[in-house]
Amino acid sequence: MSNVVESSSRDKARAHVVEVAAQLLRDQGAGAVTIRAVAQAAGTQAPTIYRFFEDKDALLDAVAEHVFAAYVADKATTRHSDDPVADLRAGWETHLGFGLANPELVSLLLDPVRASRSPAMTSGIEILRTRVARVAAAGRLRVSERRAVELVHAAGTGAMIALLSTPPQDRDPGLADAMYEVVMRAVLTSETPDEPVSTATETVQRALPALHQLTEAERTLLAEWLTRS
Repeated sequence: MSNVVESSSRDKARAHVVEVAAQLLRDQGAGAVTIRAVAQAAGTQAPTIYRFFEDKDALLDAVAEHVFAAYVADKATTRHSDDPVADLRAGWETHLGFGLANPELVSLLLDPVRASRSPAMTSGIEILRTRVARVAAAGRLRVSERRAVELVHAAGTGAMIALLSTPPQDRDPGLADAMYEVVMRAVLTSETPDEPVSTATETVQRALPALHQLTEAERTLLAEWLTRS
């Protein structure tokens, strides 16, 4: 019984440290999340932090996972409508909104190594796969489900990087919408765009060279589909 109580106490203490570190990340950025600063804010000592985390990077991994997992869990409970295409668009907008509201967290999650070992990131991709599968079941996909997922994921990541790397006052408010419209023309069987194809395509093409955190393969994939749209 004592072991159970001890384990529960340890879990609560670790969770408190992660919550405090997450608040520091939101308020002051990743540079502020040091072992000493977190220990002080959590009302404990640095050696206590080291009992839970090997170093600062391990702590940041836990923070990124904690915050993103909560977001994904909430997203997973969103009820589907009768329009799978509209649901896919809603998911895109929610994801971009989350990224713009949590730039420091996104900068952590965009690290390919960190993302590859994140269960929450895997769960997020699975939600996207589910939404794409519903679009496919409705007979609206012109490409494979896998290709559609890869394109939407790459485009969403690229749009987020482009927006976050630009000062808020200088951001193109239509960039994300243009990126989405171009990708939808590539993956859907029919679409009624709100703007000319050439305008949306040119907007996204201008942004591509700056998306350095996309892999070369992802940039090539997007560029290929842009020339076909």
